Amino acid sequence: MTPTPEQTISSDRTVRLLDTTLRDGEQAPGVSLSPDEKVEIARGLERTGVSVIEAGSACTGAGERQAISRVTDLDLEARVTSFCRGMEVDIDLALDCGVDGVHIVVPASDRHVEGKVGTSREDNLEATAELVEYATDHGLWVEVIGEDGSRADLDYLEELMGTALDAGADRTCFADTVGHTGPERTAEAVSRLAALGPVSAHTHDDLGLGVANALSAVSAGADLVHCTVNGLGERAGNVALEEVAIALEHVYDVETVELDQLYDLAQIVSRATGVPLPPNKAVIGENAFTHESGIHTDGTLKDDKMYEPYAPETVGRERRLALGKHTGRAGVKATLEEHDVDASEDEVAEIATRVTELGDRGRRVTDADLLAVAEDVTGDDRERVVELLDLNATSGGPVPTASIRLDVSGEERVASGTGSGPVDAAVSAVRQALGSMADAELESYHVDAVTGGTDAVVTVEVTMARNDRTVTVARSEADITRASVEAMVDALDRLLESDVELLAPADD
Repeated sequence: MTPTPEQTISSDRTVRLLDTTLRDGEQAPGVSLSPDEKVEIARGLERTGVSVIEAGSACTGAGERQAISRVTDLDLEARVTSFCRGMEVDIDLALDCGVDGVHIVVPASDRHVEGKVGTSREDNLEATAELVEYATDHGLWVEVIGEDGSRADLDYLEELMGTALDAGADRTCFADTVGHTGPERTAEAVSRLAALGPVSAHTHDDLGLGVANALSAVSAGADLVHCTVNGLGERAGNVALEEVAIALEHVYDVETVELDQLYDLAQIVSRATGVPLPPNKAVIGENAFTHESGIHTDGTLKDDKMYEPYAPETVGRERRLALGKHTGRAGVKATLEEHDVDASEDEVAEIATRVTELGDRGRRVTDADLLAVAEDVTGDDRERVVELLDLNATSGGPVPTASIRLDVSGEERVASGTGSGPVDAAVSAVRQALGSMADAELESYHVDAVTGGTDAVVTVEVTMARNDRTVTVARSEADITRASVEAMVDALDRLLESDVELLAPADD
């Protein structure tokens, strides 16, 4: 569809983002945020420059109200709001939390008006006006959301939203509640609502059209987009904040938030919710700026814009060169240089051949694999800085414990630790044994594969960073704790080998 001039997103448009991770995002199956976690996420949203933070639904319960109150107590620049059903009691509960505003959801489609709420179109109009007047009389900023608006009769949706604005609402919201519609229908509905007054867009990704519908809404006149970090939400999730933000700025030159904060924000939300970042996720996925293909790696090394739409630093990321069956000489050489390994052109060619052979066996080639191959090819034997000698971990008691014995440049070190599980306890013991030498950051940790049967093997992959170096190591063992510790120790060993002298021993 060729956009009309009215639908074009011009660079002088003002578009803001409303984040509903703390409300709609938390409705994703298995996600439950504590007050402390909501505060941490809210602070991240503030650093990112989000305009409106929907902190939760005050009607959910006392715990939710405590969390919302904690967020309002932060005195953020962003407007802090609560989601409200079409009931005065919900507005009262939101007021008790000290929010700046409310989102009042009212039924818009006949399926919701008649089937869910059990009312009529006329009574729904009257109830909506009364709720808006009640909220505005109490000094609240008010947005009215027409639930299931994408399946509503557009004439009635227009009448409903017009009623809300006439009653004093600050804005209305077009909601594609079940991710049902496409950009054309979205543009038609939003253009009609935008003619009435300020309008927002709330889109879901059930058809994979969340961003397309959000951009269509903006082109049709919406100036506020509801999003969640990492696209969290019910079913397939809400439209992802990071995707809307980068699309508006990169394609249309419309600034919304501080883009360089997006990756840190994504990691905060991922840790708090326990939902890992999909590797192929736009903007924040591990693979978004990772290159393995020899052609792509060579091109990127020559011109970083060759195979990337925008620089990774734009969204707080760094470029990575992955190793595997598709890796060429340029990628191998660049990765070796990152680890300060000198190799001749012939040696680089041989190393690249062996890396390809490893990849052909179905293995993911890590930095440690590459360095081991390089040492064999170049004949550069190295002495380990840190080596695991013994590990014992127990989790049968009330507190998981672990003891560790390491060889640190010929010195034996023993330490113990406790944690939330045996892996956590073992990692704590390693850090205790190494003291200040363990000042590396664990950037990622995941179980890469588990085989079935009685001889099951688990593969753990860790990425650790220290100063300006990053190393990825994978280890496979029958025991997840041992695999985790061996991977972590091997990564630390690689990170510490460039140190001229060892740091102070661990305290007794």
